[in-house]
Amino acid sequence: MANNDDNNNHDGPAVSDEEWARFMEQARTGAGEAPQEPSARARMVTARLRAESAEPAGWRTGPAWQEMQGRGRRKRRLKAAAAVVFIAALALIAVRPELVIDRVTGKAAREEKAREPLPAETARPSAPPSAVDPDRPTLKEPFKGSPALQWADGAAGIELPQAQAVGGMSQEQVADALEKAKQFLVSANLDPATLRGERPAAALELLDPKLEDELDRLEGTLTAPTKENDPLHLFTRVKPGELKPAGDVVKVRGRMWVEPGKEAGQVSVLADYTFVYPFVKAQPGADEVARSIVRREVTFSTADPRKWQATAGKLWLERYNVNLANSACDVYDGYLHPTFADDARTGPAPSGTPVDPYDRSRGIDSGEPEGCGTLSRT
Repeated sequence: MANNDDNNNHDGPAVSDEEWARFMEQARTGAGEAPQEPSARARMVTARLRAESAEPAGWRTGPAWQEMQGRGRRKRRLKAAAAVVFIAALALIAVRPELVIDRVTGKAAREEKAREPLPAETARPSAPPSAVDPDRPTLKEPFKGSPALQWADGAAGIELPQAQAVGGMSQEQVADALEKAKQFLVSANLDPATLRGERPAAALELLDPKLEDELDRLEGTLTAPTKENDPLHLFTRVKPGELKPAGDVVKVRGRMWVEPGKEAGQVSVLADYTFVYPFVKAQPGADEVARSIVRREVTFSTADPRKWQATAGKLWLERYNVNLANSACDVYDGYLHPTFADDARTGPAPSGTPVDPYDRSRGIDSGEPEGCGTLSRT
């Protein structure tokens, strides 16, 4: 079947205009034959020869000038951006050279490590915490330069052990005693109302009302404190007109454990915790931060009311010791009085071998100096 010429793709007309004109003249006069269109094979050969005769691209031919110009602009932009970054870095270093110095000296790495939280304390440490960079605390970072930077915040630092049946008391009774002991410590040392000098009502409510003499004595310490009966022995308080917290966080570290009581049907809950409080003077524009460190050892007990004259779910206070670091030595008004750098010295001067208030490797009774001792750090 013949092919339709309209469907053939030619590089040019098969018959030239001159040949067509000559054909028409010959047809008019009745002479000559119609010109013959080349065959398909002839057309393929012609196309191949034309392609082979085309001029090859030069092997040194570079990119078009538009492309070269575009690359040049991109390079100039990158150089300009790099220059801006470099100048900004120099300006930052000029304003805050400690950013580079801290990296070179390794201080930045030490600060990062000092911020890593510690695991919960499960036994008495064998040594005091290592020294940290002695940076002064600020309103923004009130625990800077302190080992407490790695301690837990507030009540999260009072972790309870797994309750087990002890001394004839069931697991449920022991668990309740542990929880009540934590509530007492939180109310006595972390409750904002207690810290402001208000009556620690929640803590007092946890004590057995049958202990009338002890409760009366505690109430008396709050209303008429003395050296022997100071509410600071059990509660942490400041005068709101003199001090205010530097932030909302109190750092806490310690442990709690359970021992059998003196008699069957009794159990003792022992707590040993250190609280670190950052304060600032309650004055307009005051920005110096002073830290007070309070360590408490408290022994609570609870008894089975079926065997003893005790109120179910209430605590007894067996004994308690306190160590106050950075508080006036000769003031017994029931409030903490931390020393600030710009304070005029009053009262007895600190003396003796410096003591580390963060050292939890020994008990409070283990060689603590009497009177106004010297602190190695706060």
